[in-house]
Amino acid sequence: MTARTAAAVRGSYDTAMEAITRCCGKVVGKRQVEHLVQAAAVDVAAFYAARTPAPQSADVLLVLSVDGKGIVMRPGHLREATRKAAERAKRTFRTRLATGEKAGRKRMATLAAVYDATPAVRRPHDIIAPPGGRSTARIPRPGPKAQAKWLTGSVEHAPEHVIADAFDQAQARDPQHRRSWVVLVDGARHQLDLIQAEARRRGVNIHIVLDLVHVIEKLWAASRCFHTPADPAAEDWIAVKTARVLRGCAQQAADEIRAEADRRKLAGDQRAAADKACQYLGNNADFVHYDRALAAGWPIASGVIEGGARHLIADRLDITGSRWSVPGAEALLVLRAVIINGDFPAYWRFHTAHEHHRVHESPAQDGYGRAV
Repeated sequence: MTARTAAAVRGSYDTAMEAITRCCGKVVGKRQVEHLVQAAAVDVAAFYAARTPAPQSADVLLVLSVDGKGIVMRPGHLREATRKAAERAKRTFRTRLATGEKAGRKRMATLAAVYDATPAVRRPHDIIAPPGGRSTARIPRPGPKAQAKWLTGSVEHAPEHVIADAFDQAQARDPQHRRSWVVLVDGARHQLDLIQAEARRRGVNIHIVLDLVHVIEKLWAASRCFHTPADPAAEDWIAVKTARVLRGCAQQAADEIRAEADRRKLAGDQRAAADKACQYLGNNADFVHYDRALAAGWPIASGVIEGGARHLIADRLDITGSRWSVPGAEALLVLRAVIINGDFPAYWRFHTAHEHHRVHESPAQDGYGRAV
């Protein structure tokens, strides 16, 4: 049972069946493997609720990060609004999808990560190379290293449920709220509202930091308004603007971008990406104080959750041609999180004990233990 479940969670059902058939013969069908995986995931929430994370000192950062990732679903398992939008859409071709017609096939999964990190003070040029590149005179200082990572996710439940689970894990690590809670976000407004509401409900002070990678992506798009894609000067332009943002001068960087677009007399689509980057910085002005974050030794990029999205979803649930039901995708998602967290052996012992209780024990047997 353990081998079947682990094989099906790590790779495709077909690959798991082939491996089992080679070792044991034709003993299980594909639908049975799917049901085994779903049955194996029923105790994950109870397992983590019963665990107590290792305590850390007050100077160790407590970092949370949330992200969303779409999973291609069977039509009957889409959320209602997505399903209706897909039904209203008209296809251009009979035999294939045209550009822009792939929308309406995915259901968003919400992913969350919680981890500890020792503060690591840095300066802007530790993050971004100055124009012309780095010299060998000074080695960039590394950022905070993630420790005791814990990932979770759900395609079945709403984002607020996953965010509450992440806060539960953080609360278990710091019940007295003595540590600095740093929350890395990508700027999605609904996500921000849910995070801030959950923090208020729990009475915890959080420090929200906008993922710098998303800022740099917006700046790269803006650079195309002023430089051709192959122009090396674009890289220096990015370095100057990013360094400005890292020094806590995001508004100044936005003003400079707008002024350059005005000076070049760009209009309409010619300056759309530049205006979008400035708007992004303005909308998230409260969360781009990177000068304070670097001085405090906080992380400023959400690489942990981005990597988690790849491991949890892209490597298994995003296989070409696959379409999922909600129960099937949910079971794989939570079990892959258990495996990535390094908790699968402990979880399996927990699960088999609970399964034994559900199947074999009756109320009259409560006073007896299982023979070992």
